Amino acid sequence: MALETLLFKVKTAFSHSSNPTKLLLKKKPKNVGVLAFEFAAVISKLLHLWQSLSDANIIRLRNDAVSLEGVLKLISNDESFLLTLARAEFAESLRLVADSISRLSIRCHDPTLRSFLRVFTEFANSGFDPVTWTLTCPKEIEAKRKKLELYVSLTQTLHKEMEELSLLESGLKKSLNHNNNTNEKIEASSSSSIQQKICDLQHKILWQKQEVKELKEKSLWNKGFDGVVLLLVRFCFTVLARVKVVFFGIGPCLSRSLSASAAVYPSATTTFVSGPLKSSKLGSKKEDYLMRGDFFESSCKVLKAGENSLGACALALHYANLIIVIEKMIKSPQLVGMEARSDLYGMLPSSIRSSLRSRLKGSVGFSGGRFSACDGVLAGEWRDALGRILGWLSPLAHNMIKWQNERSFEHQNLVVTKTNVLLLQTLFFANKDKTEAAITELLVGLNYIWRFEREMTAKALFQCVNFKGGLLNLHKSS
Repeated sequence: MALETLLFKVKTAFSHSSNPTKLLLKKKPKNVGVLAFEFAAVISKLLHLWQSLSDANIIRLRNDAVSLEGVLKLISNDESFLLTLARAEFAESLRLVADSISRLSIRCHDPTLRSFLRVFTEFANSGFDPVTWTLTCPKEIEAKRKKLELYVSLTQTLHKEMEELSLLESGLKKSLNHNNNTNEKIEASSSSSIQQKICDLQHKILWQKQEVKELKEKSLWNKGFDGVVLLLVRFCFTVLARVKVVFFGIGPCLSRSLSASAAVYPSATTTFVSGPLKSSKLGSKKEDYLMRGDFFESSCKVLKAGENSLGACALALHYANLIIVIEKMIKSPQLVGMEARSDLYGMLPSSIRSSLRSRLKGSVGFSGGRFSACDGVLAGEWRDALGRILGWLSPLAHNMIKWQNERSFEHQNLVVTKTNVLLLQTLFFANKDKTEAAITELLVGLNYIWRFEREMTAKALFQCVNFKGGLLNLHKSS
C-alpha cells in the first residue's frame, strides 16, 4: 500500500514537471512584477488604438486616407470597400491586443477576469456586455486613459533605470576582478585610484537601486495583478465600443463628443466632407454584418490581399523600396552613374523588365541602346509627367516602409509610435499590373532625362574644350 502511494506521488510530481504551463498557472501572481514590461507594451498599443479613433483622426481618415489619389488609382475607388478595409485593420489590431490581454488574464485570481476572451468575443459579435466592463462616462474614460499613460511612462523609465543599474553592476564586477588580478603588480598610487573608482561605483549603485525601488512602487511593477488586468480589460472593451460607434454608428457615445457626422460608415443619406467618391448606401450592409456574429473573423478575411495585389504576391515592400530609389534618381539624374543604373535594373522583377524592354525597344534601350536625347522641351515634359506620377505613387511607397518599420519597432520596444498609417494607405492592396505599369513609366522617363543630362553635360564640356582650343590657337597666331 505504501509503495502504491509513493508511486502515485512520483507520477503526480512527474506530471506536473512535464507540464510547466499548469505549474505556472497554478501559482498566480499577487503583483505584476517583471511582467510590468509586457503589460506596458500591451497598454501602449491599446492607447495608440484609442488615439487613432479620435474625432480628428477619423475625420482625417474619411477626408484624406480614402481619397488619396494613389489609393483610388491602384486599390479601389469604392468608398465603402476602403472604409471596410480601415475598419478591418482597426478590428484586427484590437483582436491582437485582446489576445495579449487574454494570455495575461488567465493568471488572474478572479475567475471572471480569466473568462475575458470569451466575454469580449461575445461583446464583439452581439454587442452584449454581461459584466458591464465598457466605460461610458467621458470623465471616467479620460481618467483611466491618463492613469494608463502614467503607468506606461513610469514603467518605461523603470526599464531604462534597471538597464543602467545592470551596466553599473557589470562595471563594478569588472573593476573588482581587475583589482584582484593586478593588486600585487601595481603601485600604491594606481591601487588607490582603482579603489576610488570602485568606491564611486558602489555609491552610484546604491543610489541607482534606490531609484529603481521607488519606480517599482510607482509603476506597474508593484501594482496588484488582477487590478491592472481589470483596468486593461475595461479599456479594451471601451475601445471596441468606440470602433462600433465610429464605423457602424451604434452604441453609446464614448468620450470625444462624437457627433453623427463623425461616424465614417455612411448611412443612406450621409455624404463625406470631401473626396471624389459618391456616397455609399450601406444602411442594410452594416446590420447584416452585425447579425452574422463573426466580427473579428470577417475582419481577418477582409484584410487578406486579393490575388492580383502586391500583398498577395509578397512584392509590396520590394516595390516600395524600388519606387523610393527611382524617386531619388529622378530628383538628381545628373548624379546617377552607370553602376547605380545597373543596380536599379537588377532590382527589377522579370515582369517589369519585359514591359520595359517593350517600351524602350529599338533606339531607346534602357540597358545599352544609343539614341539622341537633346530635346529640352521633351525632357521638360517628361519631368512634369514623372512628377505627377510620383505625386500619387510615392506616398503609398513611403507609407509602406513606415507601416513595416512601425510593426518591427513595436516588437522591440515598450511604447509604440504615434503615427496613424493604415494598410490601405500603402502598396499592400495595390493592383500589381497597374503598379508595374506606373513603375515602367517612371523608368522610361528616367531613362530619357538621365540621357538628356549626360548629353547636355557632354555638349557643354565639348564646347568648353573647343573654346579653350580656340583661345590657344589665337594666342599662338598672335
